[in-house]
Amino acid sequence: MAYGPPMISRPIPVLIALLLAASPAFAAPAKPAASTAKVTQPEPPITVESLLTQARAAIGRGDRELALRLAQSAIVADPARPTSYVALGDIYAEAGQPDYARSYYDAALNIDPVEPSALKALSALERTSTVNAAR
Repeated sequence: MAYGPPMISRPIPVLIALLLAASPAFAAPAKPAASTAKVTQPEPPITVESLLTQARAAIGRGDRELALRLAQSAIVADPARPTSYVALGDIYAEAGQPDYARSYYDAALNIDPVEPSALKALSALERTSTVNAAR
């Protein structure tokens, strides 16, 4: 069995090797400079506190609907936290809906009967309703 002439290996001339190495098609992709690379910060986790902070900020901007949704989300995230109910009650109280506000303050007091913010808010609602009834 004849396999043909033996294969002779020839080294690639140095000039061709240099040209291939310098060719952009064969070069490794360049890394962006550190100053131009976009640095992304990880998103902070969504917590009940962050939802309530965002709700307060939304009220400050006058976006009551967003504030309501954020406070409701805080309740869904941790239904055993009375401060979320107080925050939602505060939003309703500011919106002139004392019955809704009272129901959320009562819900907070069902969780913690001595929740200071709920007690204070209910007291303020009672004073307001007494003043309005006297008129």
